[in-house]
Amino acid sequence: MTALPRGSTRLKILLVLLGVFLLGGVTGASLASLYRLRDGRERQEHRNGGGRGNREDKIFESMRRDLSLTEQQATEIRAILEQTRNDYRALRAEVRPRYDSVRQNARTRIRALLTPDQQKLFDAKAAERDARRDNDDEK
Repeated sequence: MTALPRGSTRLKILLVLLGVFLLGGVTGASLASLYRLRDGRERQEHRNGGGRGNREDKIFESMRRDLSLTEQQATEIRAILEQTRNDYRALRAEVRPRYDSVRQNARTRIRALLTPDQQKLFDAKAAERDARRDNDDEK
């Protein structure tokens, strides 16, 4: 058996290390991309209202399964959860004007620091956020 020259062994080791490093980088980038894609879908579902109802249904179904609820218990618990959801909505509607006041105060103070062009962009972004929030509140 012939021995490889010393430089050739080092080159092979370097190439293997480089390959492992590149493979790790590609794997990491792929996993990060997959995570962002999944996270983006979940956020979009939540924005579209699919996340909220689905989450409540999953919690209820988990409770039903884990506690082995009877049909009567499940019916009554679902009614309690629905009433609680309505109570939260009423509370949110009651408190919302205070939040709106604080938000508007902050926006006024921020606008005072911006140039006219920045104010236009700031106002547009604020209107988008308001529309999303109003849409979420209707669900």
